[in-house]
Amino acid sequence: MAKFLSQEYMDLQKKLSEDQPERPGTSARMQYVVTGGPDGDVKYHWVLEDGKLLEAALGDAPDPEVTLTQSYEDAVKIAKGELDANAAFMQGRIKVTGNMQKLMQLMPLTNAPEYKELQKDLRSQTKF
Repeated sequence: MAKFLSQEYMDLQKKLSEDQPERPGTSARMQYVVTGGPDGDVKYHWVLEDGKLLEAALGDAPDPEVTLTQSYEDAVKIAKGELDANAAFMQGRIKVTGNMQKLMQLMPLTNAPEYKELQKDLRSQTKF
């Protein structure tokens, strides 16, 4: 079991996403900031290229296009499937800075059945 928001968790995300279909136009360099966690704030980043997760790592992204900031409590709820990320964004629970158009281009990816299945698999292998 990978501990939520650990590098092992990032590696698991990348491994599970290897079979995701290519989705042209869904590319972005994303920085995530999760505040108020049991071990303090956590920063991690993703590099997505045509729907493929090429990089998932703790720390700061070089030159991120989009930064998303959320509370640890909300990050856990989203990861567990108890809170929809799109709804959290619309409610102002996820703060976004940077290129909003890049974020909007990712919507088909996060709504795809394959992505939802990936999230279910990730949950089953994660210790929260």
